[in-house]
Amino acid sequence: MRNHLWMSVAPIAALALGACSPKAEQKADNALNDTGAAVSNALNSTGNAIDNAQQALTTTPTGQEFADAAAKSDAFEIEAAKLATTNAQSPQVKEFAGMMVAAHTESTAKIKAAAKAASPAITPNATLTKDQAEDLAELKTLKGAEFDKEYIDGQVDAHEDALDLMRKYAVDGNVVSLKQAAGEIAPVVEKHLSSARALDKD
Repeated sequence: MRNHLWMSVAPIAALALGACSPKAEQKADNALNDTGAAVSNALNSTGNAIDNAQQALTTTPTGQEFADAAAKSDAFEIEAAKLATTNAQSPQVKEFAGMMVAAHTESTAKIKAAAKAASPAITPNATLTKDQAEDLAELKTLKGAEFDKEYIDGQVDAHEDALDLMRKYAVDGNVVSLKQAAGEIAPVVEKHLSSARALDKD
C-alpha cells in the first residue's frame, strides 16, 4: 500500500520540482518583465495623451482666433443685455444689463481698432457660435425672475470665459495691437465678473 502511494505521489513531486526548475523560473521572470514593460508603456501613453490634451486646451489663439472670439463675446453680451432691459424683473439686473451694453460696445470698438492696426489687418467675425445663439434663443423665451436667474448665471460663465481669453492673450498673444487691447479689457471684464457673481448670490 505504501509503495503504491509513493508511486502515485512521486510523479506529482517530480512535476512540482520541474516547475521550480531554473528554466521555469526564467520563463516566469520574463513574463513578469513583459507585463511590467506593457504597463509602463501604457502609463507613458496615457501621460502623453493627458499632456497633449492640456497643451491643446492652453494653446494661445492666433490673432484672428482671438479677434473672432472677442467679437462674438461682445456681440452676445450686447444682445443678451438688450433682452434684459425688457425681460428682466430686478432693477439691479436691468442696471447691470445697461452697463453691459455700454461696456461691450466700447470693447467692440477697441478690438476692431486693434485688429485694423495689425499687419496684415484682421477683420473680426462677430457671428455668434451655435452655443451662444442657443443661449440667446432660450433667454428670449423667459421673463421676470426666471429670466433674471438664467441671464445672470450665463453672465458669470460668459465673463469667466472672456477673462481667461483676455488674460491669456495679454500675456502670450502674438499680435501687438491685440495683445495691448486684451490687457486693457481684462480688468474691465474682471469687474463685470465680480458684479455678476454678486447678483448671482442675491
